Amino acid sequence: MKATGIVRRIDDLGRVVIPKEIRRTMRIREGEPMEIFTGREGEIILKKYSPIGELGVFAREYAQSLSQVSGHLVCISDHDQIIAACGPDQKEYQGKNISTELEQAITDRESISAGRNERGFIPVAEGDKLESSSQVVVPIISAGDAIGSVVLLGKTTGNKMGEAEQKLAMAASLFLGKQMEQ
Repeated sequence: MKATGIVRRIDDLGRVVIPKEIRRTMRIREGEPMEIFTGREGEIILKKYSPIGELGVFAREYAQSLSQVSGHLVCISDHDQIIAACGPDQKEYQGKNISTELEQAITDRESISAGRNERGFIPVAEGDKLESSSQVVVPIISAGDAIGSVVLLGKTTGNKMGEAEQKLAMAASLFLGKQMEQ
């Protein structure tokens, strides 16, 4: 376990303040759900809760099917990282933190369909080299909350993906959102 050198006391209601530096580094926002575990040696472990993370295997299989049908790289993310990536260059995205632009698009519930040279085109992952030529981004909404996104990335030359890719991403988003509600 890594020592941070920060000590906090528990207040009379059992609360502990997580220091701002740690919240910023771990991308923990106000109101974000946290899981609490106990360790063997008396540790209390806080972990960011990701509802989509619980669908990890299912999301990966869905992304694989979507990639086979569309021929594009498909990424499924939560608010923090890409939890499933299938298709060309999937290793460049799997498990990576999402970009702040994608995080903002999810928060704003903004769908994006853009070519590389268009104004709305955003990086998907932190440090994304932007090698794709087109993208479709659709937020996943579950029980009224934006919990992640479905992203299709294309490498073919041309301005942007067509209506078929937009509909595929939208269907995937709606389906995953409904799965989370069950």
